[in-house]
Amino acid sequence: MTDDNDTRAASLRYALADELQRSGDLHSQQWRSAVERVPRHLFVPEFFRWTDGPNGVTLWAPVSGDHDPDRWLDLAYRNETLVTQLDRHITPRDVTEPVSGDPTSSSTLPGLVVRMLEDLNVADHMTVLEIGTGTGYSTALMCDRLGDDKITSIEVDPSVAATAAAALRRAGFAPNLVNGDGLDGVPERAPIDRVIATCSVRQIPRTWLDQTRPGGRILVTITGWLRGYGLAMLDMGDDGIAEGRFLPGTISFMIARPQAPPTISDEWRSTAFGALADAEPRPAVVGPDIRKDWTGTFVAQLALPTAQEQMISIDGGPFITYYFDTATGSAASLTPEPGGGWTVRQTGPVRLWDAVESAVAIWRRAGSPEIDQFRIRTDGHEQLVWLDTADGPVSWSL
Repeated sequence: MTDDNDTRAASLRYALADELQRSGDLHSQQWRSAVERVPRHLFVPEFFRWTDGPNGVTLWAPVSGDHDPDRWLDLAYRNETLVTQLDRHITPRDVTEPVSGDPTSSSTLPGLVVRMLEDLNVADHMTVLEIGTGTGYSTALMCDRLGDDKITSIEVDPSVAATAAAALRRAGFAPNLVNGDGLDGVPERAPIDRVIATCSVRQIPRTWLDQTRPGGRILVTITGWLRGYGLAMLDMGDDGIAEGRFLPGTISFMIARPQAPPTISDEWRSTAFGALADAEPRPAVVGPDIRKDWTGTFVAQLALPTAQEQMISIDGGPFITYYFDTATGSAASLTPEPGGGWTVRQTGPVRLWDAVESAVAIWRRAGSPEIDQFRIRTDGHEQLVWLDTADGPVSWSL
């Protein structure tokens, strides 16, 4: 970059810090200074931008500093998530035109990154383990704030890890970087004061608890295969149990790859279709539109921790919402009725939609509280999420 571009990048960093401070994501001088100093553009030399394709299909257009430097630099300092990989192997440098694909790596929007770093509540002497290096931008912010020797970051994808390592070197940072499964943590760096995950998990692994100092903190997004999300902040007790609460807001991250949902085979699905066709129908008390509500989705997921949702139209008929649970061999279908409402059919040892309706009824009787009213406790083996109600606490085991 030229001197003029360096000056412009610095100006964009100050403008970004101002924006994050106005939004309330950034409120301490230490993290503001990090945002002002760390050059995000070095960590996103290229990325994808969402665009509409034919028939409403989502496509991803490559953006590069080599081909459109002014636009690229402006976008690099927007408070937006920038997708850097599709389908675990496609990068912007691999294509010249918009392509389809599922995002598998990204640079998280700076407002969320900074908000989570503020929530960590670090002090100068503390060590941090980051699960998911990604582009390395958040790693660099922590290095700037605490020092290279205090930061360890682990990334599962070898190519993503190598790209992040190179970017960190260019930016002048040298944290302890590990290429491996983040669910294993980094035992040789234990005990750690803070653990922060830039991926989501279905279950917090015991390894993180073992590697976190008593009194330490774990910040991670809890999710499931229904794609409900809640950012949980847990404090580590002396007894090996971590307990905490969910923070407000609508926050989502890509799920840790080892905990991603299994593929449902055509054979399993076909057997479920046959069993559901013979199942007794009933009117649904709760429809699948409960998932239009952020916390409603999370509640439904608490009831169905191993189920997946698919919308399928058979032979040109209406789209039916199916819930498949290969772990229990159970399934449910919800069919829209012409006059409104839904008809549910269920099969297998677990009545999946009965469980959803029960959980939603408890939540609604409690006044439909937002996600920050839920609490979480785990010993690394059993993970409980609970809600305090007028009738006492109600818990779900994940």
